[in-house]
Amino acid sequence: MKRVLLITLGWLCVVLATLGVVLPLLPTTPFLLLAVWCFARSSPRFHQWLLYRSWFGSYLRHWQTHRALPKGVKPKAIVLIVVSLSVSIYFVPLLWVRILLVCMMFALLIMMWRLPVVDLEQ
Repeated sequence: MKRVLLITLGWLCVVLATLGVVLPLLPTTPFLLLAVWCFARSSPRFHQWLLYRSWFGSYLRHWQTHRALPKGVKPKAIVLIVVSLSVSIYFVPLLWVRILLVCMMFALLIMMWRLPVVDLEQ
C-alpha cells in the first residue's frame, strides 16, 4: 500500500512540476525533488526514468550528487523569477495580491541567492 501511495504521489508531483514550467505561481523544483524522493523509495524504474530520460534529469542528477546548482543556472533562474512574477504583478488588479506576489518574489530570490553553485570544470 505504501509503495502505491508513493508512486501515485510521485506522478502527481511530476504533473504539477510540468504545469509549473508554464504557470508562474506553481513551483517546479520542489515538486520534482519530491517526485524523485517518492520514486527512489517506491519504484526504481520510475526513479531511473526521471533521472535519465526526462527533461529535468540532468538537473536532478546534479542536485542529488552535489546538493548545488550547476554553473550558469542561478542567473537564469533569477531572471525567470523576476520576469514571470513581474508579469503577474503587472496584470493582477488587486493591491493585496500584488503585495503578496512581491513578497513571494523576494523570498524566492533570497532562497535562490543562498543556493550553492558547483563548477565541475575546476
